[in-house]
Amino acid sequence: MTRPSLVLRGCAAMLLTLALASCGQGSDPGYQGWVEADLIFVSPDEPGRITQLTVREGDEARKGELIYTLDDDLQQADLNQNMATLANAKQTFDRAQSLSKTGSGTQANLDAAISTLRVAEARVETSKTRLARREIRSPVTGTVQQIYFREGEMVAAQKPVLSILPPGNMKIRFYVPEPELPKLAIGDKVRVTCDNCAPDLSAEIYFISTTAEYTPPVIYSLDERNKLVYLIQARPNKPASLRVGQPVSVYVTPKATASPVAAGRS
Repeated sequence: MTRPSLVLRGCAAMLLTLALASCGQGSDPGYQGWVEADLIFVSPDEPGRITQLTVREGDEARKGELIYTLDDDLQQADLNQNMATLANAKQTFDRAQSLSKTGSGTQANLDAAISTLRVAEARVETSKTRLARREIRSPVTGTVQQIYFREGEMVAAQKPVLSILPPGNMKIRFYVPEPELPKLAIGDKVRVTCDNCAPDLSAEIYFISTTAEYTPPVIYSLDERNKLVYLIQARPNKPASLRVGQPVSVYVTPKATASPVAAGRS
């Protein structure tokens, strides 16, 4: 093979390499992120045994709808006891009021009877509230994600029995390098893509972290600043099209900048 042909082949290979490099630089890989959600955990106020579970995983629970119940024997007994105490307090009050009207009773006895009656009424209302809360109703409208306890199982107070995901609680989390941070602001729209997703997915940025995820040990050099990343969260426009844990790519729409001529006229 002659030397000129080798030179030509070398030049062709170099041109091909430069072309491929320029194509790679022109494509925007976007920011890699994933889908998360703020789940609503539904817990009882007091411990008890689950007597009925009216929903299953994947069901839609509407706000105010009964989702599970707990045994209420103790709460019912407490209400009955306080109702009896209230009845006695009413009798004592009626007697003290009658004696006060005839002048046979003292004002102190009447005041004590009124105080006892009010305390008894308050305890009855508290017992009614505790009894009503043995029927747990959904605090939001959303999809039941996971059930942690089943019928017949004991659950402690403040221990979640199930979790619900409202559609508005879906969010997209991604990280942006420090040099790219000025391109984004709260309220900006970003384009979102994922495997086999709808082509018109977008999200609105509602949170930009003020703290870098990586902090150099001493000072910021130029290379170290490029390693800094900031967490950004955005609400998708079609949350039903996404799934928790799903990887996504986020693309920032370049902001329009005023031309020098227009800037000079303003």
